[in-house]
Amino acid sequence: MTDDRTQTADPAPGAAPTDGPDTASAGAGGPEAEGSVGSVNAAAAAAAAWLRGDPDPVTHAELQGLLARAERDGSARAELALRMGERLEFGTAGLRGLVGAGPGRINRATVLRATHGLCAWLRTQLPDAAARGVCIGFDARPSSRQLAQDVAAVVAGAGLVARVFDELAPTPLVGFAVLDQRAAAGVVITASHNPPEYNGYKVFWAHGAQIVPPHDAGIAAAIDAAPAASSVPRASEDEARAQGRWLSLGDDVRERYLAGVLRCIPASDGPRALRIAYTPLHGVGLATVRPTLARAGFADLHVVASQAEPDGTFPTVRFPNPEEPGALDALVRLAREVGADVGLANDPDADRLAVVAPDGAGGFESLSGNEIGCLLADYLLSQGDPTEPRVVINTVVSSPLLGVIAAAHGAEFAQTLTGHKWIHARAMEEEARGRRFVFGYEEALGYAVGSLVRDKDGISALLAFCDMAARAKQRGSSVLALRDDLLRRYGAYVSLQESWVLPGPAGRAEIEARVARAEGLPMTALGGVPVVARITGRDATRRTRDGQVQPLGWVPSELLVVELEGGQRAMLRPSGTEPKLKLYFDARAEPLPDEPIALARDRAATLARAIRDDLVAQLGGVPASAQ
Repeated sequence: MTDDRTQTADPAPGAAPTDGPDTASAGAGGPEAEGSVGSVNAAAAAAAAWLRGDPDPVTHAELQGLLARAERDGSARAELALRMGERLEFGTAGLRGLVGAGPGRINRATVLRATHGLCAWLRTQLPDAAARGVCIGFDARPSSRQLAQDVAAVVAGAGLVARVFDELAPTPLVGFAVLDQRAAAGVVITASHNPPEYNGYKVFWAHGAQIVPPHDAGIAAAIDAAPAASSVPRASEDEARAQGRWLSLGDDVRERYLAGVLRCIPASDGPRALRIAYTPLHGVGLATVRPTLARAGFADLHVVASQAEPDGTFPTVRFPNPEEPGALDALVRLAREVGADVGLANDPDADRLAVVAPDGAGGFESLSGNEIGCLLADYLLSQGDPTEPRVVINTVVSSPLLGVIAAAHGAEFAQTLTGHKWIHARAMEEEARGRRFVFGYEEALGYAVGSLVRDKDGISALLAFCDMAARAKQRGSSVLALRDDLLRRYGAYVSLQESWVLPGPAGRAEIEARVARAEGLPMTALGGVPVVARITGRDATRRTRDGQVQPLGWVPSELLVVELEGGQRAMLRPSGTEPKLKLYFDARAEPLPDEPIALARDRAATLARAIRDDLVAQLGGVPASAQ
């Protein structure tokens, strides 16, 4: 099983962030920033109104400087119009955007108003929201600590209890804290693996998972109704602490999280013979990963020194996303130097995991998200009670191999729309039916080991992977040998992914036209393989070739899945955060007796490319404007 991806350039400073929130229609700039900004005068008036409501002297000075430059410089006037015409939109994962002044940027004003709206919505939904409060954490980005303080001040000012991590916190730890503290919600100030120019505002609901409709729209509407940022009530920390409305989340919460992570793997006596290379990519993972591994018996840990300390400017990587080319170069160098059995990386907020493994010829191979996810699922299912009702879940664009693995272990399998919010919404439904949620993943390096955290957790996934790798080494095996054995047992699955970047209004129209064309095509076969069913996201149904219609229970989305005989698939969907049309292809080959698994994978890849070429041809080819 492999993933071949069409890599795209790092986003420009003004481009949309990757992996941002799915958005609902709502803004985070104040009412003072609304209205037409089509002219210079309108933009200047909107900027002046924004300045009157902005409590932050830093962004106040930034916007004043832009106003002054706009009086004499055309590019500054264009920048001003852009700044005042943008609005951050609150969606199912919260907010994410560039840091800076204006209603379309992450700044103290937008965060103050967002928190006011969140608190207002919590009070309408949870009668005990005030006592339960909000857990608050932050990453290592330069603005994150101050923004977290602002969140706490507004939460306490609204009469709710602010439960605050005083030091840097991995995103999974905050999600855990929501459950541990029985909080009404959680907020993490983080932009995950986006470039340093970005920051974000991620929200967990009381069940510990990210919010889903209708809460996103409800919070967005409450933000729209919020007063100007300077008028949002805020409590001082000293006053709120004295009244019991500002509490510190300390080592006791971290200890309970660490203990929970350790329970995710079978107990083992004594030291574990596994040499590990690790990088937190300048993020917050090391302070939790090191003691977690140590307590599990993994003492042979080697950390990339230049990336060990939290630093939200990410000085050694252009783009701190472990999926991006070059992001893991330092990890691979260290792994080679020390002779590591495995190289592991968390992204900067430690909710994702990347893996590199020695190939036996002096090099290291990066495992795809599907490979990591399927290896972990097979391992975790093998450790459990086969008579216990269990379920594993992945997203619809992730490999169908997980379903084959689940069936082999007597477990249930489910797929959801993209995003861990949907994985965990389904997991909670399955738990209510008496099934234990064992594992879930999405192909973009996000994994969930059980329900300790109802979101992706790169730390528990890291420990589970180390446990699996150590047991394999004890048997004389290796990570890549495990991967090849998995494919020999269940079939050589290959996943290909391609993205067409189509910016601007014309690009959006092109994306919509291609999706509509795909939905209208008869597509009786792709790459010579007959079609057996189609999933259309607009009505969330699966239609088989013999006319049966199965409702999927998903929210409507722009998604098309074409299922082919033999477990092959083709999919396309627009990105929720970037001007991209994404295409996914899965193919499977049955390994022949004594055939090297690499040859079976090559056969599957050839079939996947044939399916790809046929679909692209039926869509009219790659758009000439695609980047």
